[in-house]
Amino acid sequence: MLSKLLYNLFLVLYSCAIRVAAIANPKARKWISGRRSIFATINSKLKTQDSKPIWMHCASLGEFEQGRPLLEELKSQNSKAKIVLTFFSPSGYEVMKDYKGVDHVFYLPMDSPVNAKRFLDAVNPALVLWVKYEYWFYYLTEIKKRNIPTVLVSGIFRKNQPFFAWYGAIWKKMLESFTHFFVQNEESKQLLATLGFAGNVSLNGDTRFDRVLEIAEHFTPVAGIEKFCGDSPVIVAGSTWEEDEIELLHFVNVHKQIKFIIAPHEIDKTNLKDVKDEFPNSIFYSELENRQQTIDNGQPNVLIIDNIGMLSRLYKYATVTYVGGGYGADGVHNVLEAAVYGKPVVFGPVYEKFNEAIGLVKSGGAISIDGGPVKLETIMNGLLNDEAERKRRGEAAKQFVYDNAGASKKIMQFIQEKRLLTS
Repeated sequence: MLSKLLYNLFLVLYSCAIRVAAIANPKARKWISGRRSIFATINSKLKTQDSKPIWMHCASLGEFEQGRPLLEELKSQNSKAKIVLTFFSPSGYEVMKDYKGVDHVFYLPMDSPVNAKRFLDAVNPALVLWVKYEYWFYYLTEIKKRNIPTVLVSGIFRKNQPFFAWYGAIWKKMLESFTHFFVQNEESKQLLATLGFAGNVSLNGDTRFDRVLEIAEHFTPVAGIEKFCGDSPVIVAGSTWEEDEIELLHFVNVHKQIKFIIAPHEIDKTNLKDVKDEFPNSIFYSELENRQQTIDNGQPNVLIIDNIGMLSRLYKYATVTYVGGGYGADGVHNVLEAAVYGKPVVFGPVYEKFNEAIGLVKSGGAISIDGGPVKLETIMNGLLNDEAERKRRGEAAKQFVYDNAGASKKIMQFIQEKRLLTS
């Protein structure tokens, strides 16, 4: 089968590429080091388990945030349930390796027939939850051989994916491993129908709506932020890349009366230094406590977040929010984290792959900009100077989130009704 040959070639090339990248890339080095002796670690931690666990796989941190509400719903309704969580990417594993909401967190070993069998022998799950995407042929087909119920959470499908291409036979084979698909939009449902999947597909929305609501409704303050903001208008720019920072640079430099909180997407030392150099009138969050008196006297007005984990709470302090990623090929990051607090959301032009961003723009809660720094300044000034417009857009953003919540409970109801944990 040609598609299988191509897939196996991809696995070989990926493994080689990651090892080459590890020479200079810290994230690639973590990908490799985290998988050393992985089966010894897994077997050691699972050898005493007395029941079959639930296994959730997430590609990275963003997918975990989609799966998290469902995990917590499962735990709240069955406190004795054991849960194994796996990540493919270091950006998910390194942040969540100490997460207390599950029993074990592991890297997923690289896909292969041997690794898939060894992993499933060790974990022996009663139920598999696969979040959004990242399909691994040998894992999924081994799961199907063992008749383990498998549910896709918050799936999304597009015409240009390999499932729908002439070489897509192996990809369709992967889909046959799923007991049920919970998808985010009607297009995904229709595309699956073209492959013969209809009776086991549910249009269910995105579980991230549930997650951001949970964070907002159980908000805890971030130390030092309120004092930093004072009585000034505040722009919170989250998950920014260099392209976003270039767009923001002019606006930041000419508006000394505004407080800016910038949370770069990458927080390695090199990138943080670059961001600091771009915004000279700035300090790192880690310096905040020692510099508070200086800030009170008017300097600096830019706070750079040099950690991971607090961005979803920072948006609450904003007058207007900016979400990064919209100038890169991968597109805008999580706009819901900002919208849930009832704040207008601004982002770049690349968002067509993200239903939540599309919906937020249509609702009036967000503005997508594509015109350079001057256009950004015009939009930001308009929102900051027009309280009625700012309030209207903020309320629309918040209502959009509340209107689309509830996906996690629907999946939980399906699991219970189908008795997937008792079959």
